Amino acid sequence: MSHAARNVLGTPLQACCHAPATGFYRDGYCRTGKHDQGRHVVCAEVTAAFLAYSREQGNDLSTPRPEFDFPGLQPGDRWCLCAVRWLEAHEAGVAPKVILEACDSAALQVVPLEVLRQYAIAPAH
Repeated sequence: MSHAARNVLGTPLQACCHAPATGFYRDGYCRTGKHDQGRHVVCAEVTAAFLAYSREQGNDLSTPRPEFDFPGLQPGDRWCLCAVRWLEAHEAGVAPKVILEACDSAALQVVPLEVLRQYAIAPAH
């Protein structure tokens, strides 16, 4: 991981989740790059309500997809979400909690820090 990666608080980006391995690069970090069209930069602890919402929007995150090395998510799993989808979920009232220390600073181009702070939970240690 790049040493330059920063989180939304301006400190070094922390890991989101290694089991299941999340992030666009499947390295546990919600960092982005030129190939990440969805900007998977919000580290969230998914809920049943969010998973149902995402499925209704055409992105089923619950069903395993082995061909993409994707185990399928359960409520309580941490996962790097697309910033735009997380914001849509917020506007729909079903946004999951986030781990600010593991949200890439690029999330701030889509979601204001004040909004993310309303959903903040402590990082896993």
